[in-house]
Amino acid sequence: MTTNAPALTGAVTDSRTAERHPLTWVPSLYLAMGLPNVMVGVVAAIIYKNLGVSNEDIALYTSQMYLPWVLKPLWAPLLEAYGTKRRWVIAMQFAMAASLGLVAFCLPLEGFFRLSLAFFWITGFASATQDTCADGVFMTTMPLQDQARYAGLQGMCWNMGAVIGSGLLVSLTGWLHDSMGLPWVQCWMIVVGMAAAAMAAFGLWHLSVLPPGGPSAVHGSGSAAGFAALRDAWVTFFAKPQIWAMLAVIFFYRFGEGFIEKFGPLFLLDPRSAGGLGLDNAVLGHLNGTVGTIAFIAGAFLGGFLVARRTLPRSFFVLALVLNVPHLTYFYLSHAMPTDLVWTGFIVALEKFGFGMGSVGHMLYMMQQVAPGPYRMTHYAIATGVMAMTKWATGTVSGWVWGAVGHDYASFFAFVLLASVLPVVLAWFAPFPHRQQWA
Repeated sequence: MTTNAPALTGAVTDSRTAERHPLTWVPSLYLAMGLPNVMVGVVAAIIYKNLGVSNEDIALYTSQMYLPWVLKPLWAPLLEAYGTKRRWVIAMQFAMAASLGLVAFCLPLEGFFRLSLAFFWITGFASATQDTCADGVFMTTMPLQDQARYAGLQGMCWNMGAVIGSGLLVSLTGWLHDSMGLPWVQCWMIVVGMAAAAMAAFGLWHLSVLPPGGPSAVHGSGSAAGFAALRDAWVTFFAKPQIWAMLAVIFFYRFGEGFIEKFGPLFLLDPRSAGGLGLDNAVLGHLNGTVGTIAFIAGAFLGGFLVARRTLPRSFFVLALVLNVPHLTYFYLSHAMPTDLVWTGFIVALEKFGFGMGSVGHMLYMMQQVAPGPYRMTHYAIATGVMAMTKWATGTVSGWVWGAVGHDYASFFAFVLLASVLPVVLAWFAPFPHRQQWA
């Protein structure tokens, strides 16, 4: 197994930030990763739903915004040729503050749909770049055992960022609209502006606490060194043993989840006359926020604890099962159509718990089985790009599936159950070329 020493020892030489305790930067770093990701991937869909865009257009156009995460391996090696991982993380956080601010600014304009999509695209490219370098900081600063130890916290904080966007901020728009009487456009201008301010605050905080990460794997600087590293990174990636089997595992692990992520909120918001549960923004935000957060945190910490105790190879199939079996919840909701919000919240919480626990296995599989080597940051970026390709693919075809089943949510979620079988089968046969042993 070939690895660069900083990835295994966590040795970093920065005068002020290298000795910072992980608790000072890991939570804020992954909060800052989760918030813009969910703003682009989930909240944008809710914005357009409130502003009258059709389900088919929402599914098609917002799914294309996953492409920056798919394409990020194409520029990942170039980043290290032009600065430290820390510098890129902070620069992208300020860039996202600006682009989200422009989303808020353009919402009341006549051509808001095209303009906001363009600024969300910019946010997506900045977020994907931030994610690449932030994961690089984590992997090259933290030893392997600490990666497993902090996996629960890492996943929890990423999801907390997502919850702030899809939970608390969505609830706030519901309150502003229903209680304060503001039109949807003004509600979303306020809320997206708050997200922009939060990204600027993250940038300021990380100026003082974020470590630089391990030294670059790129020899030299400038475009020549960057493109040479890009070529070498791709060649060495596909030379890894069993790489195609591992990529298949990564792509299909959250295949069913991709359909739920795109159409789950639309199902909860659509009126009962259209086959949905008819919830409002405030209730949806509460389910994704308070209820979803508690369930996801419990699942993420349990998943991290399981891996730390049993190692990833011995836990992986169980984690895949825990992630995919709870997709039964939306199938049940689409048939039972409950009116009791407590019961509905409990059912949604089961799915969030499974997602939290199972996603730990997905992340650690990419980090510990695919990424090891001289280009850890780039190889992990390629792996997460394949994961993002799942979101892009499922989101893109979800509108077609929705039309093919006659706009019937019960049939749609039956299809999701079928799509969740293959991930479990592949997890059973998943290769583990690096079977780490730790005390």
